[in-house]
Amino acid sequence: MQKTFIRYTSIIITIAILLILFINFLLSLHAIEAQQFDTFYSKTEQMIHTLKTNQEELLLLNENLDEDYLTRAKAAAYIFDRMEEVSMNVSEMQYLAKLLNVDELHIIDESGYIISSSVSQYVGFDMSAHDQTRPFLELLDSEEESPYLIQESRPNAAESKIMQYVGVARKSHKRIVQVGFEPTRQLEAQSRNTYDYIFSRFPTDAGEELYVVDLSTGTVLGHSDGLGRVFDAEYYQLSQLLDCTKGAYRKNAKEEPMYVVSRIYDDVLLCAALPQRTLYQKLWGDLLATFIYLLLIEAAVILLLNYLLKRKVISGIHDIIKNLDTITKGSLDTTVSVGGNREFEELSRDINTMVKSIINLSDRISAIIEISGISLAAFEYERKINHHVFVTSGLSGLLGLPEQKAKALYQNAIFFDEYIHQITRTPIEGETEIFQINDSHYVHIRMSESPQGYLGIITDVTKDVLQKKQMQYENTHDQLTGLFSFTHFKHLATETLQKMPSGKSCAAVMIDLDSFKSINDTFGHDAGDKYLQSFSSAMKTMPPAHFLSARRSGDEFCMMIYDCNDKAEIISFLDLFYETFTKEEVALSDTVSKTVSASSGFAWTDHADEDIAQLLSHADEALYEVKRKTKGRYAEYGKPLT
Repeated sequence: MQKTFIRYTSIIITIAILLILFINFLLSLHAIEAQQFDTFYSKTEQMIHTLKTNQEELLLLNENLDEDYLTRAKAAAYIFDRMEEVSMNVSEMQYLAKLLNVDELHIIDESGYIISSSVSQYVGFDMSAHDQTRPFLELLDSEEESPYLIQESRPNAAESKIMQYVGVARKSHKRIVQVGFEPTRQLEAQSRNTYDYIFSRFPTDAGEELYVVDLSTGTVLGHSDGLGRVFDAEYYQLSQLLDCTKGAYRKNAKEEPMYVVSRIYDDVLLCAALPQRTLYQKLWGDLLATFIYLLLIEAAVILLLNYLLKRKVISGIHDIIKNLDTITKGSLDTTVSVGGNREFEELSRDINTMVKSIINLSDRISAIIEISGISLAAFEYERKINHHVFVTSGLSGLLGLPEQKAKALYQNAIFFDEYIHQITRTPIEGETEIFQINDSHYVHIRMSESPQGYLGIITDVTKDVLQKKQMQYENTHDQLTGLFSFTHFKHLATETLQKMPSGKSCAAVMIDLDSFKSINDTFGHDAGDKYLQSFSSAMKTMPPAHFLSARRSGDEFCMMIYDCNDKAEIISFLDLFYETFTKEEVALSDTVSKTVSASSGFAWTDHADEDIAQLLSHADEALYEVKRKTKGRYAEYGKPLT
């Protein structure tokens, strides 16, 4: 087939060349190409000039802004060195940030935590936990006189918001003052340095294309018509473009010649292309007579090539395309077997060898992942009916899928797509790519969508999630009793009070265990802990729809009774509480048991705008009165004991 095709094609091309040589087309062609080369060269020269100007402007802007941002950060540090009280108040931090005309203002202690911030949710953030924040901690150990760090614009660790941060070390304390800015001006200047912006400044003729190719990777970085296309044609390939510095012809996706001029600038290749037919259209009037002859010759050639291709090539190619389509849909077990001539047989063998290598590659990747010991799996698919899904081993285990159901999903990309998107609709609270598979299993799923389909990576993050949940629990609960810590209790109580519906009442209750010191002194701290835990257990049995309970410190506790209709209902809940914790005795030793005795005071309100701190203070005063005059009972603030 190859020799036959070459022989007939050579004859046809030779005849065509001999005919073309007899016309004067090439006499005008050189002049047209030279003129187009000059036009393209001029445009690339202007593009280079624009790029250089924009880069210089961006560099100058960054230098000026860096100096300005550093000045503001030092000003903030100066203020904190003289006004220490400002650093612990969010509202004052926000006021100072506004005064300094910065978007964010933070103070970082010597342990690497944000202890004060103009953004309330950032307070307590661990700076050592992320690559973006960690470099600022080096300022704490710097021996320079006035150490500082100016970080380039990048997504921040807390919200992935594009920010630029500047940090300086405080002189009076081992702390860091950090200011943050939204880099609006830099982003605007950078946008003017993009290829899309540059191309918009240069109008193009019909069919003309301007584009930029990376010299190291061969990737098309920008195009005058945008990047929403596939750049696989010959005139986009780096290896072909490097020889176009003086102008040359390369084929487009339709196998049509394009006149291309390329020019190297820094690490990119600036290119301009124009279809040959557009370049030649000025000659059509002069070549009309010649065109008639060529048309007759072209018809004869087409008929001849059509006959030869249909008889010698097309049928075999159709069979190969059909088999390749089946393989593309995921049926990698398909065997290509097309005969008729030696070339098709060799091609069939090569395709089968390639498919086997793909299957072997998948197996090797799965084996490497298993050897590494990392709980990781990958998948890739096109969202089309009857298409298979490419997966690595271990995917079913990470998703908790029975083997039979997993095989069924892998056979149909539509069903697999629905299953994956069903999982990824509901990430766990506070996360965007972490999902709960069952009660004790969590995975991280990251997907990338392209015109060809989806590519995803799944990793097991159960240990990290459970550790995070445990840390959150330990930060908000008392270790001995399991009750809320007093700090977290005040936060919850404040929210509950602010959300209290009209017509409802609530009360703050302060509690102190009677004679607890003598129990510790007489029976030891283990018995004292048991005494505290018994009382805490009673607090936990109270209806959670009406009670918030916390350990304040030592033998001091507090509660909030809420969502009550009136004071009478509050008192009924207090009676229920006292009845509960006095029912059982606590064994303090092998021979001594004691019923828990506690004194308490409460203050109630039916106003949602009441200050929780004030309520707790009033409840504490009522408790003091009970402890002073009697024990083992409760009293209301402002009411005399009877």
